[in-house]
Amino acid sequence: MKKLLYSFLILSSAALSAQQKNLAVKFAVADNAIGTVELFNTRKNVLQVSKVYNTPASLPQSLKKYSSVFTKGLTEYKFKNGQNIYDRMALSEINVQYNIPADHPVFIEGYEFADTSTVIYPEINKRAEIKDYNGKKTLFIYTTR
Repeated sequence: MKKLLYSFLILSSAALSAQQKNLAVKFAVADNAIGTVELFNTRKNVLQVSKVYNTPASLPQSLKKYSSVFTKGLTEYKFKNGQNIYDRMALSEINVQYNIPADHPVFIEGYEFADTSTVIYPEINKRAEIKDYNGKKTLFIYTTR
């Protein structure tokens, strides 16, 4: 009985750690696509901070769809002269690149993005893993190596 209990506890903790949110990551949005503050800070010469939202409740209507993900707030950037220099991709397209069905959710730093039409800057993807999540092949993206 003890062995069964220990096995259950080990498996449970492994499953929880696979879904653990990285609270250190600071998400940002520019041109209606998700990136990180770290990514945008590398190109400060072409970007300007538009607004910082500290709580999900303070997000404008256009960003409310991300309120469950941006629990610690987010920074919105604008491109100077309207020139976006980054590539953009929908999560569904990234799933297909990894041979995962386009409609499967994607986790970025432990935050679940169920809407795979969400557009991100793929440059935030420093490391990716394919894991089983609720019986589905699921992509987990990490913004650090």
